[in-house]
This record gives sequence, structure tokens and C-alpha cells, in this order.
Amino acid sequence: MAIPLEKQKLNRLPVCLAGKFLNCHTRYCSCFCLIMFTMNGQITEFIKHHYRHFNSAALIDASEGYVKHLDAGGKMMITLAGAMSTAELGLSLAEMIRQDKVQIISCTGANLEEDLFNLVAHDYYERVPHYRDLTPQDEQELLDRHMNRVTDTCIPEHEAMRRLEKAMVDVWTHAEAEGKRYFPHEFMYQVLRNGSLEEYYQIDLKDSWMYAAMEKNLPMVVPGWEDSTMGNMFAGHVITGDIKNVHTVRTGIEYMTMLADWYTKESEDAKIGFFQIGGGIAGDFPICVVPMLHQDLQRDGVPVWGYFCQISDSTTSYGSYSGAVPNEKITWGKLEATTPKFIVESDASIVAPLMFAYILGW
Repeated sequence: MAIPLEKQKLNRLPVCLAGKFLNCHTRYCSCFCLIMFTMNGQITEFIKHHYRHFNSAALIDASEGYVKHLDAGGKMMITLAGAMSTAELGLSLAEMIRQDKVQIISCTGANLEEDLFNLVAHDYYERVPHYRDLTPQDEQELLDRHMNRVTDTCIPEHEAMRRLEKAMVDVWTHAEAEGKRYFPHEFMYQVLRNGSLEEYYQIDLKDSWMYAAMEKNLPMVVPGWEDSTMGNMFAGHVITGDIKNVHTVRTGIEYMTMLADWYTKESEDAKIGFFQIGGGIAGDFPICVVPMLHQDLQRDGVPVWGYFCQISDSTTSYGSYSGAVPNEKITWGKLEATTPKFIVESDASIVAPLMFAYILGW
């Protein structure tokens, strides 16, 4: 049975927080709601005391390596694969952005848009706790209701996707009329800045990582944006003739050239770290900027990535890149033998918020 998220949160809140924050305006009722109120090191101390071995110890090692990297003047890229925005990673990632714990983000087109889906349609989402028991007919019924399932969470097409589509078409066509071109994330920044969706906001803005990124004008890379709901919609509007110039949205190759310029400039006086959540193109694409600069452009003096961590539950088999151990990247010129390297083999929706809490001192 699908349960509206808002109803779940109201039902669970007294259990989770013993009624202490019933008037909490964050709208959330997970244990991380507590983090938003305390932020006094309790989570960090819990992790230090209990996380002593195996993947839990790797979590601490990687977190402390992250902090050490920043304290030494380094900068950090975070990459987002999977459905981390639908997992509401913004609850912790937004604060990482505000506190300058990340200087650039690479993410899939899905993560880019799904943070905004959640922003404008959170109360219409439904959770399906027993999704493994769904029959094909159950799945068809979800489709008939325009509820698109991501594991245990259903995204409502009309309230989320179509609301954002209208706002995106407005900025796409406006740019085309002016003969201008922008990256996918820049168009979404425009939508957040122009206020066209404000009437639909259903979460606290501090919990949207995209809103935090917009406020910082954070550089972003969105490889393979075409493989996203908004990418499909853009293609549809090109086909219907609503948009005449397919290049109104700048391309992935342009993202790589932008990233090459950014990395070259920023690495002149700081080491750049690479914090990879999941695998896929969000990580594969940007990490290759270093060997491109070295091997394809024959540039000397460009440092490799100065820190590397991946959260992944992928296994090393069948040539899997996502499951490859960090040392394999040495052979591709992405890391050095001396680069601090970490891998936490676990569920990123569990591990990433804990690591961010540790890095933030919550």
C-alpha cells in the first residue's frame, strides 16, 4: 500500500523525537531531523565511539581524510549517482554547500531535477514500503495514477515533473529568443532565481541542495543530462518545434572543456579532492579530466586528484568500473600511489549523510 510521505512524517514524528519538535518546520521526521536541531557534535561522537572496524572504520578514515584535505587548503568535488536527490540527501548536502565543504558538484541529470521535484511536490510523493511484493498489476496501477516508482518512493508526474517542465520551457524559449545558450544546471538556477515555482515549494529551502548551490552559484557538471526527464522533455519540445535550436542547452563536451579550465585554474594553488557517491557517469566523466589534461593536451604540472573516496556497493567483476578498487585508477593517470584513497562499501543513502554529519561536526 502506498502511503503519502507527509502522512508518514506526521505519524512518526512523536515516536522519533518524543514529541519534542512537533512544530518543526522542516517537514521531516527521520533521525536526521534531530541533527538539524542539535549540531553539537553528538552524531560525530557516536560515530567515533561505535564505528571501529570494517566499513564503519573506513567511514571514519574517509571522513577524517576529507577534513584533513580541506584543512590543508584543498578543494573538493562531490559526485552524485543513483537517486540521491530522491533519497533527500539535500538534508545534509545543502549544509555542506553552505559551509564551503564542497567547491564543485558533478551529478546525473536525474539528481539535478529530482531535488527540484522534491522541492515542489514533496507532499504528493508516496512511499511503498513493501515494494518487493508488488505484482506487475500493482506496478501498472501506479503508472495509471502517474506515480513513477524509484525503489520505495513514487514521484508524482503532474505535481513534480510537469510543474518543473513549464518553468523550464519558459527559460529555454527565453534564452533561444535572445540567442543565448546555457548549461542544464544554469537553466535550473534561473528557475530558482526567477521565483516561478515559489508558490509550489513544499519543503524548507535549507533542505534543497540545489537551492544552496544556486545561492553559491556553485560550479556544476551534469554529464549525460540528455538521459533525464527534463532531457527527454527538451527533446520533445525540439521535435514539436517549440524550441528551434537544439544547442540552446549546452552539451556534455562543453561541460568537459569547462571542467578542464576550472581544474587547471583551481589546482594552481590547491589540491582537488574527489568524493564519489555511487558510480556511473557522474563519477566516470569528471575524474577523466586529469588524464585528458596530461595525455591528450600534453600539459605538464597539472596535479592528479589529491584525495579520493567512493561510497559504493558495487562489486569488482565483469570489468565493473564502479566496483574497481581505487588503485586501478593509478594505471589511468587519475591518482598517484601516494594519493589518500578510501572506499566505503555500503549503501550511500545511509553512509553519505553520516559522513557529512561527521565532516560538519554534527
